[in-house]
Amino acid sequence: MARVRTEFICQQCGGRSPKWLGRCPDCGEWNSLLESLGASNAAPRAVRTARASRGPTRAVRLGEIDAADFDRLPLQLEEFSRVLGGGIVKGSLVLIGGDPGVGKSTLLMQVADLASRLAGPVMYVSGEESLAQVGLRARRLGLDAPDLLFSAETDLAAILEAAEAAGPAVLIVDSIQSVYLNELESSPGSVSQLRESTMRLTQLAKGSGTAVFLIGHVTKEGAIAGPKVLEHMVDTVLYLEGDRFQTYRLLRSTKNRFGPTHEVGVFDMREDGMVEVANPSAAFLAERADDSTGSSVVVAMEGTRPILAEVQALASRSALAVPRRSSNGIDLNRVLLITAVLTRRLGIPLWDQDLYVNVVGGLRIDEPAADLGVALAILSSFRDKPVDPGLVAIGEVGLSGELRSAAQVEHRLREAAKLGFARAIVPRGVVERLTTRLGIEVVAARTLREATSCALS
Repeated sequence: MARVRTEFICQQCGGRSPKWLGRCPDCGEWNSLLESLGASNAAPRAVRTARASRGPTRAVRLGEIDAADFDRLPLQLEEFSRVLGGGIVKGSLVLIGGDPGVGKSTLLMQVADLASRLAGPVMYVSGEESLAQVGLRARRLGLDAPDLLFSAETDLAAILEAAEAAGPAVLIVDSIQSVYLNELESSPGSVSQLRESTMRLTQLAKGSGTAVFLIGHVTKEGAIAGPKVLEHMVDTVLYLEGDRFQTYRLLRSTKNRFGPTHEVGVFDMREDGMVEVANPSAAFLAERADDSTGSSVVVAMEGTRPILAEVQALASRSALAVPRRSSNGIDLNRVLLITAVLTRRLGIPLWDQDLYVNVVGGLRIDEPAADLGVALAILSSFRDKPVDPGLVAIGEVGLSGELRSAAQVEHRLREAAKLGFARAIVPRGVVERLTTRLGIEVVAARTLREATSCALS
């Protein structure tokens, strides 16, 4: 088979070079040359031939478009189906990334087993492990579906040929960086290999209705390795996150053409595989002590789901000229802002205190509605006085010390009441918008000073 010539194209000016250069000779931009298929390759001619055989394209009116819902394959793994928007969409292309060892292969192998019991043959292709290794993991997970097919292959042409013969409902490729096309001269994982391989798999998914899952490596920054165009080509992008010292794993959706984004599923990674956590709030609060100082409970929204989490803080007199500030699970800039407000607006002398803030369970909270809980935890540790164990805190802290409202407060309060919390401190502006009885006492506070006097009285 004739090998395909590649060239390097500048992503800023479109200039071309037969080899990689650190700086574009046309525009002078650094590190902008990316490998791509050569302009003289036969692929464009093939595309033109295919277009000619289809005839001219006809535009249609909006009323002529079939607006039927997508054909989904629901799984018994409800946390996984939740993130996808209700199940696996036939003909979809899903990219899932995560740190090494976080459980991507384990999760998708369980998904493959469940899908094969419902929809027929499922093909799992491993490009990084032998069949013996894959079989060992499958037996450890207790998988025994008769229609679950395994292959250890890296040649994409062979993978596509085997998929065409087997006709699987779901195809899983582990990983996209390990497969290659013979006609490309570049090595597996290069820009041209990733782009062309993903395009071929997209054509397979859309043409046959096979749902394709791609496992992607991540960089040290946590992003999926390879060109950003890879995430644009797929229908759904998922990230599996988790602290390597914790057993909980969070599956997040950052792009989904068939459902909501920023949805999250919670799993517990055990010896026999990923076990879904039906009540994450209870799991994250299971080991909380009622009388501990420097601890508060916040209600964070993860997609459409409220999750209660414990925030711990430790304030200790510093022996350094510049006190240490450290956070885990929450943005350090938010901690610095809250510390400044406590010092300036409430007169709390934190300038000589080392501060450590941690969200228990490996959960990461990015929304400002947790500000009030962080402030209460810091103040509780500084005064060595516990926060009321039956209290949850909801609210954003402004620079003037005021409390600002958060979204979906009623939804958060219902979740807190369900777990037995008796009181909730919320911004005063939210109370007048509450329309139903929520089974929990709502304490309104206009400022951070009012909230701390209620929580630490």
